[in-house]
Amino acid sequence: MKKYMVLGAAFCVAFAFTGCKSQERAYKKVWEKAQAQEEQNRNQAPAQETAPVVTPLVEKSADQTTVTNVDNATVRTEDVTVVSGPGLKAYSVVVGSFSLKTNAEGMQNTLKQGGYDAQIAYNSSINMYRVVASTYADKASAVQSRDAIRGSQYNPKSDAWLLFKK
Repeated sequence: MKKYMVLGAAFCVAFAFTGCKSQERAYKKVWEKAQAQEEQNRNQAPAQETAPVVTPLVEKSADQTTVTNVDNATVRTEDVTVVSGPGLKAYSVVVGSFSLKTNAEGMQNTLKQGGYDAQIAYNSSINMYRVVASTYADKASAVQSRDAIRGSQYNPKSDAWLLFKK
């Protein structure tokens, strides 16, 4: 009895596997049909090369911001010592802060190439090197210089702030 059950089960498995064969011919026909349709589409629509649309570059002059009330300009007060440069006056325009002196020196060289009298000041309480683009005795001149350097190509981050030396 067991023999017949095992033989019957084997027959069912063999029959099941033969019925699940993939129809390679059917897949091949569909693939060939798709290839023919693609070829026909290529032949019907000739490839037209279109020139890319390029809009001309319009140069605009930077708008100069004029501050009428310089008393409202934010000023940060820090106790700094000059590391490189002739010395700081009361108000300075800071364009970069670095924890490594070599990075500050790199930015100082970039500013000097742009015609700025750049200096490096060190704040020992927070261990930061400040790169000063220019320094002034009065606040109005410092604010005007800060606004001018914000759009300068020598200031990569386009940021600047005022420092009042203690």
